[in-house]
Amino acid sequence: MTDMTTLPGPERRPVLMVRPEDHRRALALRQMAMAYADLPRYLLLPEVSALLHYLPDWSQHALVSTLWNTGGRINEVLALKRRDFRLNGDYPHVVIRTAKQRRAGTGRPAKGKSANRVVPLSDPGFVDELRRLFASTRERIETDAQTGERRPLPIWTATDRTVRNWLTRAVDEARRDGVTFSVPVTPHVFRHSYAMHHCYQHTPLKVLQALLGHEKAESTEVYTRVFALDIAASQQITFSMPESQAVSLLKETHISGAFLMQK
Repeated sequence: MTDMTTLPGPERRPVLMVRPEDHRRALALRQMAMAYADLPRYLLLPEVSALLHYLPDWSQHALVSTLWNTGGRINEVLALKRRDFRLNGDYPHVVIRTAKQRRAGTGRPAKGKSANRVVPLSDPGFVDELRRLFASTRERIETDAQTGERRPLPIWTATDRTVRNWLTRAVDEARRDGVTFSVPVTPHVFRHSYAMHHCYQHTPLKVLQALLGHEKAESTEVYTRVFALDIAASQQITFSMPESQAVSLLKETHISGAFLMQK
């Protein structure tokens, strides 16, 4: 549903351009999926970008951008520290401590499983945003009163409720400006949106499973079920033909078959 173009200026980085007709088609697909309670609610790329416009606070903007660019759960993103991000080099990425695996059993991941997952940060604009954020703020450190050990604190001090309040204010501001969203905007909706955006970019299921930190493929397949609706609809496969033509075809086939058997 997207085309690539290049921004003017010294950066000349590629950006996605969404055609209006493709956006309308994607909206129609989502409306169809919303009829089923077990399918995820998600935002499309233009909607997320528009919502970010109404988050002028740089820290709030960066947090929501991180939810969107990583597919992280809200508690995973709120636990991120600066050292979890690797913004230099050819492959910027973030190391996310998978929350559900951290809570499993005694706190240790199962044998052969890692409690961490690596998520590439493929959008240059987001990487630049994080670099500016880290350059303009000082990392917070706490000192253990007993041992004197110095530990870095998470980047954001917000709670789940605080982030929900940010999003509510942004949605209200957008509505006053004539911009509305057809699904409720919550922190978790960005995880669904991330997954569906990958589906639109044809990311393989196994890769998406690893990016989301799903232990079982069944958890990831819910997104491909939505995308399958779009693929099936776009094929425009017909299941009918003129009935009289079908009758004539079968009669002709029967006659031809009988003739061959006689020979």
